[in-house]
Amino acid sequence: MDEPLITLDRLAVGYNGQAVLADISLAIARGSFTALLGANGSGKSTLLKTLLGLLPPVAGRLRIAAANGAPPVFGYVPQFTQFDPLYLLTGFEVALMGVYRRVGPGHFVPPAERALVRECLQAADAAEFAQNRFAELSGGQKQRVLMARALATRPDVLVLDEPTSGVDAAATQSLLNFISELHTKRRLTILLVTHDLPLVRRHAQQVVWLHDGRVVPGTAAELLRPERLAELVEMEMS
Repeated sequence: MDEPLITLDRLAVGYNGQAVLADISLAIARGSFTALLGANGSGKSTLLKTLLGLLPPVAGRLRIAAANGAPPVFGYVPQFTQFDPLYLLTGFEVALMGVYRRVGPGHFVPPAERALVRECLQAADAAEFAQNRFAELSGGQKQRVLMARALATRPDVLVLDEPTSGVDAAATQSLLNFISELHTKRRLTILLVTHDLPLVRRHAQQVVWLHDGRVVPGTAAELLRPERLAELVEMEMS
């Protein structure tokens, strides 16, 4: 396993100084595939927002190692993104948002960055509908555009918050295969929030199970053994 990219040391996360999850100690290796599991409301999104720097830690330490001498770039694929239909944004224009951090507000997007976005759309199998209005795309097509947007950030870490929620079975399988391919070929660090246990078994190396303010980390092979899984599910229902 590679060196730790993200280290949580007795970390507590929450809102307005009130912890939702506390005493979290674990390491996420560079190039690993980690799945976050837990019931709705267990704190998965709160933990993700803290890792992304959107929320400050309530207590403890969060260390993120440099990537090539610079802070790592996080590419984020949300569970659901809504754009006001009054804005006539195409799929390409949504994906182009991924380069804005490098280009800067109010600056012209250079041809090289536009070419990168087209490559990302092609990689995400979204090129053929990229000129259509984003609001009119299917759920699976929207998620592919958002995947392309995340790739356009040139991420070191790809964070996916239930990216297949509301997506049909065929599109789900296609998206998950693509995520796995990104992990394998590009050695991206993957953080995936999901309820899909078969997916976790097939692809994840590490599992972080959240329940009632507690975090149970371990390898996928360890935590998803039938007898261990039964204990965790019973814990969820208690």
